[in-house]
Amino acid sequence: MATHLDLEEQEQLDALKHFWNKWGNLITWVLIAALAAYAAFNGWQYWQRRQAGLAAVLYDEVDRAAQAGDVSRVERALADMKDRYGGTAYAAHAGLQGAKLLEEKGKPAEAKAALGWVADKAPDEGLRAVARLRLASLLLGEKAYDEALKVLSGSFPAQFTALASDRRGDVLLLQGKREQAVAEFGKAYQGLTADSGDYRRLVGMKLNALGIDPDASGVKTGAAS
Repeated sequence: MATHLDLEEQEQLDALKHFWNKWGNLITWVLIAALAAYAAFNGWQYWQRRQAGLAAVLYDEVDRAAQAGDVSRVERALADMKDRYGGTAYAAHAGLQGAKLLEEKGKPAEAKAALGWVADKAPDEGLRAVARLRLASLLLGEKAYDEALKVLSGSFPAQFTALASDRRGDVLLLQGKREQAVAEFGKAYQGLTADSGDYRRLVGMKLNALGIDPDASGVKTGAAS
């Protein structure tokens, strides 16, 4: 009986050795790769958290400099943000805040550069949309209508489509393209909900000023050509 069991155990051991000789290296490397991937993921998570923490500190510097109206400090801090933490949401927020101060201090070129950077590099599509809308407003003020329309072209996140339509309507109206402006204002009015309050009424007033009843079914809402 014992001999029979010994033979069975020996056969199992031989089978295990054969299996390991055939697949052992592959299994070992798979395990090593899995452990390395896990370690890399944890390392990446740690690095992301550390970057976000450091970016938050630098964002506070931008915030304090902006509140103090210190343009030089804002520009230096923004440059550091772009170089060191450009992929964080803090950098995008800093760009938006810095651009506001730069515009107020009569530095439109620098403000446009900051907004353009956020529009291109922000990790969040909402932040990119805000930057595009604000950049278009700056260009509108400079009568750079074609450039403003270029910034407003393409898709926007759903919550910003009505705002983009309204802004396009402003540009088109100043270009003398009344029908296209009406179409954009109509899309904006219909895209804004009752919760939009004063903003929706403002768009309605624009349509009224153009002789259009915003609540009439005949308001054109096709895309401007």
